[in-house]
Amino acid sequence: MKQRNQPTQALTHREAKDLKILALFTSVYCRAHHDGPWTAPVAADPELRRLPLRKYPVCADCAGFLGYAFERRLRCPLEEKPSCKHCPVHCYKPGHREKVREIMRFSGQYLIRRGRLDLLWHYLF
Repeated sequence: MKQRNQPTQALTHREAKDLKILALFTSVYCRAHHDGPWTAPVAADPELRRLPLRKYPVCADCAGFLGYAFERRLRCPLEEKPSCKHCPVHCYKPGHREKVREIMRFSGQYLIRRGRLDLLWHYLF
């Protein structure tokens, strides 16, 4: 099984894409549900600093959640990461699991209605 124990291990293309989508969805949710000020999330992992996170501003609460979600995604013990709703291992604490479901549900529908039809496949499956 693959596990990301070393902080300097390079992100795979799929991990980078998953993290950018998570940041995008959290940013969309945050702008619709929270008042500013919004700032770019700060990444502790040097590999995360390469991602264009400044495109996805969030409030302080959502930045904390996003940091937790990034850490959990990077520490996923499964070799081929399934989508979280089909995953046999639940990485998030129960409160965070509900939060990520709420964020994904709202942001997915929001972006699909505004023309992001590429997300429709992920939303349905």
